[in-house]
Amino acid sequence: MGITEGVWGSSPSDNYERLAERFRPTFQRIREGAVNREMSRKLLHEEMEWLKECGFGTVRISQEDGGFGVTLPELFGLLIELSEADSNVTQALRIHFGFVERILNLPDGERKQRWLKRIADGAIVGNALTEIGENKVGSYATTLSETEDRLRLNGVKYYSTGTIYADWIVVSATAGEDDIVSAMVPAAADGVDIVDDWAGFGQTLTGSGTTKFVNTPVEREDVFDRETYTKYGTAFAQMVHLATLSGISRAAARDVASAVAERRRTYSHASAARAGEDPQVLQVVGRTHSQAYAAGTIVLKAAEAVQRAYEAQSSEDAGYADRANLEAEVEVAQAQTIVARLTLEATAAIFDALGASATARSKALDRYWRNARTIASHNPLIYKERIIGDYVVNGMRPPFAWQTGIGEASNTDQTTGDNDVRLKPPS
Repeated sequence: MGITEGVWGSSPSDNYERLAERFRPTFQRIREGAVNREMSRKLLHEEMEWLKECGFGTVRISQEDGGFGVTLPELFGLLIELSEADSNVTQALRIHFGFVERILNLPDGERKQRWLKRIADGAIVGNALTEIGENKVGSYATTLSETEDRLRLNGVKYYSTGTIYADWIVVSATAGEDDIVSAMVPAAADGVDIVDDWAGFGQTLTGSGTTKFVNTPVEREDVFDRETYTKYGTAFAQMVHLATLSGISRAAARDVASAVAERRRTYSHASAARAGEDPQVLQVVGRTHSQAYAAGTIVLKAAEAVQRAYEAQSSEDAGYADRANLEAEVEVAQAQTIVARLTLEATAAIFDALGASATARSKALDRYWRNARTIASHNPLIYKERIIGDYVVNGMRPPFAWQTGIGEASNTDQTTGDNDVRLKPPS
């Protein structure tokens, strides 16, 4: 099922259907092998090549620069459809699209054009951001150091989602005393070791394992400072997760409807001779589809706020741009708290309609809940709910960025965003 077949509502734009038709054959190929990949733990190298061939990684780049120039609602609509095919693929591309967004917001110049060309030529970007060692919140043990001949990168990262499929890696590191930078490193550079050791029970094919850097050379022009961070980047990154969750809920809804339609066996105490005629079973299917519909609708609505934040970056009115960023962050946080729960409920409920036979490993229907639970564990819901409450009650700005690590005190603000300013509470 696609996003415009009537079940899931209207398209993000008048242009969307024509745009999506280019990519749907590739999405379908990806979908056809999803269960086999899940069962055999076959990594996504082939599928990533298919997406490169159809130019999917370039969709946000303007047509003049070799891409498709899609809006953010159109991008997230496409990511929902891709996630319906296989949510692993979307998450593996999350940092790629986040980095593209960073490049789009750079001032015009040689650096911006160089990276636009690399991406237009098919380069995929992965990440090495998170550490699980003893570093304190707001710091990185990974270092970018000046040596006799050039810059060198040293450190170990985990949760390196998508890096095993990437051509370039964006690496967060400490430079100098305490400056935080992003170093761009070719995945094939000297001293880079990408290890497929992700052991989570969901999203098992995202390559979210360990990446090590030992005296890895870095070009000076490929180091980005804090000022180049995308202002709405946190909202954008979370939106990729929400699009992924929405796609998972659609896939689960599709599969439960298909399985019920084909099911011949029933129970002696069922309400009908066939599952497809049993009103209680149909109620479960209907609720699952309704939850998937609601999740997608919320995601595409929140995408409009992120689009406004993107457009506001070119405004000369700094206050307007700040408000747009603020509203996008709050809208996406509100969406997260609901979309995650809708998807988790939908992916668990499908077994109520299908019975014990649906738990067969060969069907891999459990992957929907496992994948949704894994995605929903990013950026914890409990914090987002508190942040929304603090905003609407006390006018507290939400954090626009954060890191993980060892906290110094239980009551210390562990975010890296400027969230210590109270606004007038919304009326």
